[in-house]
Amino acid sequence: MADAADLALRMGDSTLILGHRVSEWCGHAPILEEDIALANIALDLIGQAQMWLGLAGETLGRSADQLAFLRDAGAFRNLLICERPNGDFGHTLMRQCLFDGWHLAMLRRLIGSSEPRVAEIAAKAEREVAYHFERSSDLVIRLGDGTGESHARMQAALDALWPWVGEMFTGDATDAELAGAGIAPAPESLRAEWDATMDEVLAESTLIRPESDFAQLGGKQGRHTEHLGHLLAEMQFLQRAYPGATW
Repeated sequence: MADAADLALRMGDSTLILGHRVSEWCGHAPILEEDIALANIALDLIGQAQMWLGLAGETLGRSADQLAFLRDAGAFRNLLICERPNGDFGHTLMRQCLFDGWHLAMLRRLIGSSEPRVAEIAAKAEREVAYHFERSSDLVIRLGDGTGESHARMQAALDALWPWVGEMFTGDATDAELAGAGIAPAPESLRAEWDATMDEVLAESTLIRPESDFAQLGGKQGRHTEHLGHLLAEMQFLQRAYPGATW
């Protein structure tokens, strides 16, 4: 039977992996303001991951750090869009906007979760993610409706990332059990709200919504790509090289 730990792993893994992806821009963003903004967003996401993985760890008997640094790629439950490479700045912003829209809708539903700890974490994270979406959607609009080059780059990013959108709204047996227990909403129930929100953003940004929105990814359990393996090799290096190392 699925419980809060299952949900916490899924939420925690997605925020952890995306947080590390965004952190790769530190010192490399096109302007100083964006460098600082992206670093802060990465910190927000990793802070949320610590809360979610801490909750999961209470059931699994492992700390948040152990779950982050001592699992192999096949054990992660993140949405695959979170591990997609950064690409150019427009690609990163588009990935963030697509995820932020889903993330905000999910957290607002989780605030009403039957599990008090889930509701508490969601309420704390929602305030940060509302800002994340406000920022990412504003930049997508400005660049999409900007110069010819910025528009072309944002459309290319949208086309490349759209096939990974479908997974966010496709449930499996675990999702069904979580929804039945009132712990989390069924993923498909978020789709209409997300569609309406993203259609507004795309209309203002003058970007064309792609048709196909689901890559052939397989089930949510135990699947990963080479991108996650490469990311974990960097993220987990210290603990792998020096097991149990502390500061």
